[in-house]
Order: sequence, then C-alpha cells, then structure tokens
Amino acid sequence: MTPPLIHLAEAQKSAPVTDWAARIGWVVGLLVFVVFVYWLMRQGWKWRGTLQGDLPELPTTPDGLGEPRLRLSGRYHGSTTAGQWLDRIVARGLGTRSRAELTLTDQGLDVVRPGAEDFFVPAAALRGARLDKGIAGKVLPEGGLLIVTWRHGDKEIDSGFRSDRAGEHPAWVAAIDRLSTTQQGTTEHSTTEHHTSTTEHTETEGAR
Repeated sequence: MTPPLIHLAEAQKSAPVTDWAARIGWVVGLLVFVVFVYWLMRQGWKWRGTLQGDLPELPTTPDGLGEPRLRLSGRYHGSTTAGQWLDRIVARGLGTRSRAELTLTDQGLDVVRPGAEDFFVPAAALRGARLDKGIAGKVLPEGGLLIVTWRHGDKEIDSGFRSDRAGEHPAWVAAIDRLSTTQQGTTEHSTTEHHTSTTEHTETEGAR
C-alpha cells in the first residue's frame, strides 16, 4: 500500500475516536450546565423561603371539623400572593406541589396532602374562590384551576387546586363564596354589636 493510501486509512480509523471525544466532552458540558441551573434554582428557592420566613405556622385541622359540605380529590399546584400568580410562596411547605384531598365544612377548608404538609383554612380566613388558568408558573386550560383566596397573618394568599373531575370546580366556587360571605357578615355584625354596646356603656357612665 502506497504511503498516501496508508495515511488516508489511518485518518479514517482515527476520525471516529476524535468524534467520540467531542461527543463525550459535549455531554459532560451539558450535564455540568444542567447541574448548575438546578443549583441556581435551589438557591433561589431557599432565598425566597428565607424572605418569607415571617409567614406564621399554618393552622392545623381542629377537633370536631363538622359535616362536610363538599369533598374533592385532585392536585395542589401551589400558592402565591393574592392577585399575583407568579409571586410564589414556598414557606411553610406551600411551595410543594402534591396530591390533595379537600374537605369544606362550616369550620373551614381542610387540605390533606400525602407526602407534604397538611393545612387548614378557618372559615373566617376565607376570602372567596374563582376559576382561573394559572398559578405559581403552572398554566392549564381556561377555568382549569380552582383558586381559593384566604388570609393568613397579614398576608392574603391564592392557593390553586385542580380536581380529578374539573366539572366540580363551579360548585366549589359557589360554596366557598357563600361561606366566606356568611363569615364576613357575622364578623361585621359582631363588631357592630360590640361597638354599640361599648357606646351605650360609655353614655350610661357619663350620665351618672
């Protein structure tokens, strides 16, 4: 075999080795990049949790929950500051997506989450519910999410759920709105009665 042909044959044999080395280098570089991005996400998650560290502990289910008005099986998709669907709340385990079992009673909304922290929303803390399509970066078809708005500490929160049977959502919106309206009316009535009683007491003392 003449020298040029020998060199050509050797080049053809070494080419695959060179290609494999480049591919391995590319794969390793990609893996390093993915790990770096994941690390940045974890750091961002921790930083957000630190900023939200003043969020109080979540209420737990009280004894004597009462008869259920509605039950729902589905998924919990996250919580955000009310009205800001991308301002995700991660403190107190609220950032963890999970399966969820919801029970609505006169006492409030009980949220059981296998593998994540359960929480309870007292009826007095409920502010209403609506249908929406997105929360905490999760987007579904229009009306695919049940958004429950509630107050915890000095913060109003939107929590997003999706039933395994999405047709149940409207009934939940109506029931939560009724319960929250009733509770707010009761609170306002109690406040008015207390104010009236205090005023009458003051006037009586003044007359003496």
